[in-house]
Amino acid sequence: MPSSDETAARPVAAPIPSSVAPLVVHRDGEPVPAPLRGAVAALGNFDGIHQGHRALIATVRELASASGRPSAVLTFEPHPREFFAPGRPMFRLTGEAEKLAVLHRLGIGGVFVRRFDAGLAGTGAAAFVAGLLRAELGLSGVVIGHDFHFGRGREGTPAVLEALCAENGLACRVVPAVAAGGGEAPVSSSAIRAALEAGDVASANHLLGYRWFVEGEVRHGDKRGRVLGFPTANLSLSSCGLAHGIYAVRARLADGQVRDGVASYGRRPTFDDGAPLLETYLFDFAGDLYGQRMQVEFAGWIRGEVRFESAEALVARMHEDAAAARRLLAQDRTPSMLG
Repeated sequence: MPSSDETAARPVAAPIPSSVAPLVVHRDGEPVPAPLRGAVAALGNFDGIHQGHRALIATVRELASASGRPSAVLTFEPHPREFFAPGRPMFRLTGEAEKLAVLHRLGIGGVFVRRFDAGLAGTGAAAFVAGLLRAELGLSGVVIGHDFHFGRGREGTPAVLEALCAENGLACRVVPAVAAGGGEAPVSSSAIRAALEAGDVASANHLLGYRWFVEGEVRHGDKRGRVLGFPTANLSLSSCGLAHGIYAVRARLADGQVRDGVASYGRRPTFDDGAPLLETYLFDFAGDLYGQRMQVEFAGWIRGEVRFESAEALVARMHEDAAAARRLLAQDRTPSMLG
């Protein structure tokens, strides 16, 4: 889409500091690298890496620092729900790339990414601890949430894990539920999905503790935005449940620039009513982004998707949407994971 030096890319508000060292990622079949030997690890799927997950991560970092051990996360790909119900697409808050990016920014030393397959699904609780956690990964301690279950048929509970860790010489810490902002309901990935499905970005971001973002490769579209004066960078989002509508956004480009913008997610009912697409117009920017990876974070909801009677009516409203996005972005102080 249209690179201009008219306006320099400005930093996002309240960025979350990132760790300096590169993230160490360990996958199935690889020897455990030296920086992760004897690690203390948080266990879970970590979809969204919300405020509850971050309580686990903070505990891991605390225990690892106190014992002089590396801090790590053990997570699973694909998400177990995708394995058990492949015919029912799941609205994931964070794909693997986004998950690793957030964990890096939170200062975790490394991530064990374990393939969730029939073998792992059929592993009993005792074998999960003695075989995977202790013998294979060589962990020194684990941290879990209050509702963590594991092993064949979800037979492993937090109490079972504590007992098995004691038998295998592993430290174990169970972290209680976290409620955002003093609320009574615990923070959960399900609650965040529900908020995004309703277009309530503010509530979703509050539960996450940062602006929700997506990542993808900029693809070619029909170039209609360029004709209308609003050239867009288009991303196709897999199994995304986000409400169709217009959003104030910020985008991180492949060269590290972070740009303000306005985005539409939906089917373009004024024109083709096609497959859902995220179309992002970056303010004061021109250039070719096709084939590049781009991250887009959502700062706020502007309006729902509607059908206009003419292209002229749509363009007039797009100018209003862009102005609304600028105002919202100027006021928003939600932390960002984009840097």
